[in-house]
Amino acid sequence: MKYIRGIILATVVAMAIVSAVAVKTGSAEEPRRIEIVASKFSYAPSEITLKKGETVVLVLSTTDVTHGLKIDALGVKSDIAKGRNTEIVVTPKQAGHFVGKCAHFCGKGHGSMTLQINVVE
Repeated sequence: MKYIRGIILATVVAMAIVSAVAVKTGSAEEPRRIEIVASKFSYAPSEITLKKGETVVLVLSTTDVTHGLKIDALGVKSDIAKGRNTEIVVTPKQAGHFVGKCAHFCGKGHGSMTLQINVVE
């Protein structure tokens, strides 16, 4: 009888743990996704606002040639290849205004291709 009670108790405890993990996992909110399209010689949108500490996914694509995005202050550096999305997860740790630049030479307007990132408290 003690053996059966032990099995029942272990089963109840295991079910409670599984339920707690399922509730915690199911309640997690997906990060906000921001789509950014690169084309000669700009990003659209050209300015984004992020919250300090908020995890976001930058979904990058290009309409013409390979571009890139480099934002030193946020630890971002990636190529953006034509025909596929590039996803970058970012969690800003400090507020401020940062400039992202094209990290892949894309023509004579390359040097002016920027993305303004505003991180707010």
